[in-house]
Amino acid sequence: MARKNYLFTSESVSEGHPDKVCDRISDEIVDLVYREAKKEGMDLWKVRVACETLATTNRVIIAGEVRVPESLLKRDKAGEIVMDKSGNPAINPSKFRSAARRAIRSIGYEQGGFHWKTAKIDVLLHGQSPDIGQGVDSAADRQGEEGAGDQGIMFGYACRETPDLMPAPIYYAHRILQALAEARKAGEGDAAKLGPDAKSQVTVRYVDGKPVAATEIVLSTQHLDPTWDSKKVREVVEPYIHEALSAGGLAIDDDCNWYINPTGKFVIGGPDGDAGLTGRKIIVDTYGGAAAHGGGAFSGKDTTKVDRSAAYAARYLAKNVVAAGLADRCSIQLSYAIGVAQPLSVYVDLYGTGRVSEEEVELAIREVMDLSPSGIRRHLDLNRPIYAKTAAYGHFGRKPGRDGSFSWERMDLVKALKQALAAAA
Repeated sequence: MARKNYLFTSESVSEGHPDKVCDRISDEIVDLVYREAKKEGMDLWKVRVACETLATTNRVIIAGEVRVPESLLKRDKAGEIVMDKSGNPAINPSKFRSAARRAIRSIGYEQGGFHWKTAKIDVLLHGQSPDIGQGVDSAADRQGEEGAGDQGIMFGYACRETPDLMPAPIYYAHRILQALAEARKAGEGDAAKLGPDAKSQVTVRYVDGKPVAATEIVLSTQHLDPTWDSKKVREVVEPYIHEALSAGGLAIDDDCNWYINPTGKFVIGGPDGDAGLTGRKIIVDTYGGAAAHGGGAFSGKDTTKVDRSAAYAARYLAKNVVAAGLADRCSIQLSYAIGVAQPLSVYVDLYGTGRVSEEEVELAIREVMDLSPSGIRRHLDLNRPIYAKTAAYGHFGRKPGRDGSFSWERMDLVKALKQALAAAA
């Protein structure tokens, strides 16, 4: 039997955290390739990006493999495409460097140790290995649909704890940092003196299985005024924390413990204070540890990579199951093999809250959505430059945008799920 009364904690990190700077740059590269491919008339189904970023003191290194339109390739003086040592078309680093600088500037880094204008940026991207590409491309030739870009397991989750059907601890940890970032960028009073780098952590008390109050709040945030101490930082940030939690309906216990910059000063931050890497905050990106994670990162990957696209599909399906009233909690696991189009397995867990059986939901899921990589991309319209904004504050629990971003947060499968279950009854 599931526990009813307990404490659970999740953390979030801001867009200026070193790892998130790298996630943002990697996703800016994904968006750049999609934009240039569309502009050039390249088939967007042929885009391939697997981009990793490393950031440290005033240095950024972008590496990985890509399949890009000709506008992103290097040319000689005669206008001919240059080939690299492996015989692949060489990448022109110019637009990739510009994309990285724009990302760093947008985040807010104009500091001596990390500055969008002066950081040295190395671009070490190369053409995609044909050994990897054939797993996707040849399957498409044989079956009329793409094979998965790799093997793996992906999870999606939804619950009734918050308006966006997300677990409460991660939901509120994100909201705190989003509120502070908005205030910092808007230049609101002393909040304008906060730096881009920050981490939050919220412990939520559950009673009868429902989140009722925050019992511990942790926030470490960079500040640009070296005279500030922890007391001053708390004075600045506490109103934003109260607003972030109360807006979502979460109370703060009277005896809640506050840990605001508990080590004291936090002036040197971002990649100048600690190195960053793409893909090191996968629990922050998903459900804050309240649900399973398959292990694959999202940022820097085009959507032939099921690490990304199938995780989005699993969240989309789980959210619609809960929104349809079929269960109060839902976890969905999908599994894939490289070069194989359809998932090897679909597993549903309703945690004893289901109005129908897990087996019925598994069958309905396969009926209402094509879960091949190409089917997912078509259904969610993923072949577009919408990924930079996913890099911070979670890939889930966000509002679908008019530009097609966060399409996996729509709740437009409710009717189809109900009809599929009724037909099978």
